[in-house]
Amino acid sequence: MSETDPAEPLATRGPGVRPEALAAARGAPPREGLDWLGREPDGHLGLIARLLLGMASLGLFRIAAVSVRVEGREHLPSSGYVVAAAVHRGYIDPLVAIRALPDEPRPWFIGSGPSTFRSRWRETLLRHIGGILPVWRGGLDPEVHVTAARAVVDAGCPFVIFIEGAVAGEPDRLHRVRAGVGLLALRLGEVRIVPMAVAGTDDLYRGKRVGVRLLPSLTARELLGADWPATPPALDTRDEIRLARAVTDRLAERLQAAVTELYPATVDAPERPRRWRWLRSLF
Repeated sequence: MSETDPAEPLATRGPGVRPEALAAARGAPPREGLDWLGREPDGHLGLIARLLLGMASLGLFRIAAVSVRVEGREHLPSSGYVVAAAVHRGYIDPLVAIRALPDEPRPWFIGSGPSTFRSRWRETLLRHIGGILPVWRGGLDPEVHVTAARAVVDAGCPFVIFIEGAVAGEPDRLHRVRAGVGLLALRLGEVRIVPMAVAGTDDLYRGKRVGVRLLPSLTARELLGADWPATPPALDTRDEIRLARAVTDRLAERLQAAVTELYPATVDAPERPRRWRWLRSLF
């Protein structure tokens, strides 16, 4: 990006950037989800996406010998589901999720608006290759995100959301789990939710081990069981938010238990050399 691009100073400030501020700098309304994508999502992984993912996989999983052990692929529904993932500790997490899920139908991710709009060439590339639907934290209408997720699921694809909403926290425990995934589960109705536990991405070096466990899928109603209300709450009410929080908390309990079991196997002995630690800041 050139130094004169007005979006650059705002975009480099990170997740705290408000959509209205970025819009004012760029002279265009803030856009997210399907409105930003400009088309319906599909399950096909195009040539450019395959090349980029292939290069990333070659560098990280072959040359750098980062190993990803995946358990529970038999729990994946055959089509159209939400993947609720944690913990989120580094840029490698989406690549780990892609490695754990089928190549096609391709997974789609909720992405950070400021990260997506960091530069115009980056935004153009991401829109072209697909696989990401940017959103603004605390920003626009949550129904926009629900509509995007429903479109992905209706296309037969997995819709992946890291439920902590940020890269932060201890490596072996969930951090500030947000109610957004619960709200998504409620409004999508009977769509299956697959909890995906990830451990070991807090540090990165040559030969690092990462663990992934896909848990049995279930719906929001199944998560709450006897606590499911006889009458669903109205949209955009405090009762709906409370129910969404309850669904999220149940998901977090399952994920925390799995992360606790996975994490010790990803930790190397102190005397083992940590070569190529520059991989942590590669992107």
